[in-house]
Amino acid sequence: MANFYTDTPQFRHYLQHPLMKRIVELKERNYADKETHDYAPMDFEDAMDSYHQVLEVVGEICGDIIEPNAESVDQTGPTVKDGRVTYASPTKENLDALNKAELMGMALGRKYGGLNFPMVPYMMSADIVSRADASFQNIWMLQDCGETIYEFATEEQKDKYLPRVVQGETMSMDLTEPDAGSDLQAVMLKASYNEKEDQWYLNGVKRFITNGDADIHLVLARSEEGTKDARGLSMFVYDKKNGGVNVRRIENKMGIKGAPTCELVYKNAKAELVGTRRMGLIKYVMSLMNGARLGIMAQSVGISEAATREAYAYALERRQFGKAIIEFPPVYEMLANMRAKTDASRSLLYETSRFVDMYKTLEDIGRERKLTPEERTEMKYYSRLADAFTPLGKGMSSEYANENAYDSIQIHGGSGYMKDYKCERLYRDARITNIYEGTTQLQVVAAIRHVTTGTYLQRIKEYEALPVVPELESLKNSLAKMAEKYEKLVEMVTSLKDEDWLDFHARRLVESAGYVIMGHLLLQDANKSPDLFRRSAEVYIHAGKIEVEKNYQFVTQSRVEDMAYYKPALSEA
Repeated sequence: MANFYTDTPQFRHYLQHPLMKRIVELKERNYADKETHDYAPMDFEDAMDSYHQVLEVVGEICGDIIEPNAESVDQTGPTVKDGRVTYASPTKENLDALNKAELMGMALGRKYGGLNFPMVPYMMSADIVSRADASFQNIWMLQDCGETIYEFATEEQKDKYLPRVVQGETMSMDLTEPDAGSDLQAVMLKASYNEKEDQWYLNGVKRFITNGDADIHLVLARSEEGTKDARGLSMFVYDKKNGGVNVRRIENKMGIKGAPTCELVYKNAKAELVGTRRMGLIKYVMSLMNGARLGIMAQSVGISEAATREAYAYALERRQFGKAIIEFPPVYEMLANMRAKTDASRSLLYETSRFVDMYKTLEDIGRERKLTPEERTEMKYYSRLADAFTPLGKGMSSEYANENAYDSIQIHGGSGYMKDYKCERLYRDARITNIYEGTTQLQVVAAIRHVTTGTYLQRIKEYEALPVVPELESLKNSLAKMAEKYEKLVEMVTSLKDEDWLDFHARRLVESAGYVIMGHLLLQDANKSPDLFRRSAEVYIHAGKIEVEKNYQFVTQSRVEDMAYYKPALSEA
């Protein structure tokens, strides 16, 4: 029997991070629920034991059910008839298995029937599910929309919807429209309030909606007549039981075929306002999308893990010129880079998850009581880091997922191009990760201010202060030199005070920060668990050093006037 948790010892390593004790104590309010809930942990060790047990169940379901079903799901996919979606039968089997194991609403509080898990073990489950079938993760992970309801909805709305999520009802976030993709300020789905009925109604079209026929929808709509920007948008919750929304079609996608991506038609659909009018995009969607981006980081890591394992297994068994192809330097170099990128992505995922855990939990405590000055400082510190690391992580890990899926096919050769092998599906599934919930270009836009304000550099300095064993000092010195180059790079670009020049080099700056940060994370991993991470640390830091130098040389040899050569003439369009 396959188990996608127990066969990956890196998970236990990340659960042993020193910050986890603080996270769990805050999340459990010093274990207050042990008096009222039988399954609440008594102490930190009890909580960790619970995480291990649940993740083992997730790993078993993924290894024995979800992964074996993935090929069939990819081939058949969901269907639509009379405005309603029917999942592929294996997808239903996947959902049933997770529901029977009571694994929906993992991160929701016990008040609603959830497990009250922190973000770290929750993202581990997403990582594991994505390795089994990235398309199914898109259905299962949308339960995270429940967090937005928990954070911003009324108590009545929480009590109404959150227990249903825990019981297995599915969710979606309905944001994009035919004319509003990355630019959500352009959303025009109309929300009208009927004072006599005390009821909101939604009318219009939504497009590219993942799991669009879900039971519970979070909807971004224009509530303020005559507005055209973000200030006119509000957030609503729509209950499928009330009717008024039909699926016009399921998009015919390149990959993640198991998850229905729908075009929806809203016609006088009853809905409930979430939070305050006009704050839909400014506050609520930003929170929702940051959670979704963290989920895509986990999805990217899962795909990278699957691609790396598939490539390694094939390289071991495939023989050419009298020996296994894994013995050829070009092949084992490629495999080593794949493993290093996967490990680096995973390390960044759980570092980001820890930051999110810290600030979100303190923020939640702040709704119950006044935070101490020390707690408020702590919350602001981790909030800033989460804001910086989320776009960095989403951008870097999704690009790596695409690269690893590409290399997996390359190692398979001609066989990899055939649908007989899993790597072909992984390649198609990976391609969406650096597109949805903000393309890599948009992640750079979100991350660049943390370059210019020094957030990344400050964190790098904090990593540099951490000790390592003597055997790893050379790697630490390499990272110090990379950081120096990065600092000079930032100074060279920002000193001109030219916004176009900054935008032109923004990706090089953000990626350079990423190489240093991910290198430090792997270094610390190798310091604690050398058997698991030493090779990846050596490979990744060596590659990162070359990439930072490449970016440095590009900038030093560029001039502002050179940008003219990159700008298209309007006549070329």
